[in-house]
Amino acid sequence: MTGRIDTVIFDMDGVIFDSEILVLQCWREVAERHGIENVDAACHECLGTNSVVSKGIFLKHYGEDFPYDEYKQEMAEIFFSRAAGGKLAKKPGVEELLGYLREHEFKVGLASSTREALVRKELSEGGLIEYFDQIIGGDKVKRSKPEPDIFLEACSRLGSEPEKCYVIEDSYNGIRAAHAAGMHPIMVPDLMEATEEMRGLAEAVLESLKDVRKYFDKIIVV
Repeated sequence: MTGRIDTVIFDMDGVIFDSEILVLQCWREVAERHGIENVDAACHECLGTNSVVSKGIFLKHYGEDFPYDEYKQEMAEIFFSRAAGGKLAKKPGVEELLGYLREHEFKVGLASSTREALVRKELSEGGLIEYFDQIIGGDKVKRSKPEPDIFLEACSRLGSEPEKCYVIEDSYNGIRAAHAAGMHPIMVPDLMEATEEMRGLAEAVLESLKDVRKYFDKIIVV
């Protein structure tokens, strides 16, 4: 087991599943249909936030009369046509890492800004839900990342103390939230590279979940 840290909390999109690039690709298709400019910038700013905050970001970029709900539905239809039924690609090494954490008796949680019903659906279809002791979606807390609420809620449900938790995240907002919660953030970058700020907030920046497993090997007390 570990000498001090006994809990690992995962983000989902961009960490467990290779979903963020697919969302971006779907938004690009919607943007092309409707002449929406620079949609990448809006999408990047939304990384790690819940649906309410994401809508606000799009309205900030495109104006209060921007038909976000309509376009978001178009994007979602494209996304689910390509991801539903277990077609959503998993990040390399995720099953091996989850099995490793179970073997070493870590408590494992998932804290995603995505609404909980969809989180559970995607985990179930991907054959991964059994690895998680607690699952919290972004619709179950009042404040979105970068506020620490969702990680603190996960920690509470797991019966853990924040200082005994690693958090595996890919987004800037997720790393900020984990750091604000007093946890140990590990960044595995996906769409956005680690900045100087991220390197200052994260305990480690690693290239893949395979590297996360190697990192944990160093802290395991045999």
